[in-house]
Amino acid sequence: MRFPYLLLFSLILVSGCDRLGIPDPARDAAQREAEARATGSACRHAGRGIEDCYALNPDAGRAAVYAGWREMNDYMRENKIEDVKPELPPVVRHIASSSADVSEESASSSASGSASASASAH
Repeated sequence: MRFPYLLLFSLILVSGCDRLGIPDPARDAAQREAEARATGSACRHAGRGIEDCYALNPDAGRAAVYAGWREMNDYMRENKIEDVKPELPPVVRHIASSSADVSEESASSSASGSASASASAH
């Protein structure tokens, strides 16, 4: 008599695992792959080459990006759809350390430039 209730209770607990925040590696991997495929499709629709797509999205899986790019390419050829040129230029992601190095260099060059300008003024 207890077994059906115990089974029902355990099924209810298991069905709510995704709401508890318990990580599911398979679901996360599937979501990352779907996002990478969508990224590849969007790159192709925007008329970007696959190499540009890789460069603009370094965190996306290359195989999934290529699969999405290729699917969209085939779809656009079959339906004679033209590229949609992006209105905004692509934003290139910079690594924080490299942008900090650039800002330090520009600050030191501007400081030395202003010091030499003030020395020549006197």
